[in-house]
Amino acid sequence: MQYYEDLVPGSIQRFGSYAVTREEVLEFASKYDPQAFHLSDEAAAQTHFGRLSASGWHTGAMSMRMMVDNLKANKQAGLGSPGMENLRWIKPVYPGDTLRCEVELLEKRRSASRPEMGIMRSDVRVFNQNDEMVMSMRTTGLIQVRDQAAAEA
Repeated sequence: MQYYEDLVPGSIQRFGSYAVTREEVLEFASKYDPQAFHLSDEAAAQTHFGRLSASGWHTGAMSMRMMVDNLKANKQAGLGSPGMENLRWIKPVYPGDTLRCEVELLEKRRSASRPEMGIMRSDVRVFNQNDEMVMSMRTTGLIQVRDQAAAEA
């Protein structure tokens, strides 16, 4: 299990491989972001996208899936997140793209009010198969401290 004490600021993790399908783009958009350029080839062709593109929120959801899979694989003692900031959709994501993630741990600190928890801030960058950044955000995560006795001291 990976705990707060195991985190190294400055470290970068690269992981994931998510194939974006036309069916999933259409399904997500029809449920959550039903704008024409996410639902219609013809409408998308008339926009700056040029063709059917995934919703930015869908890009975020696909990225979240890769991050959670990575946390599970590394058995991280994560405790959720109070939020994120500076979300940017940099380039469109299209059916046929394959996404991957890169997470850089910027800093960590113990919670003053909850000493059994650590707080970490990370930059998340999402790339397509051409190594073009398509999305970025700064996240705040919570993680369990290994030594609970030290946490209470």
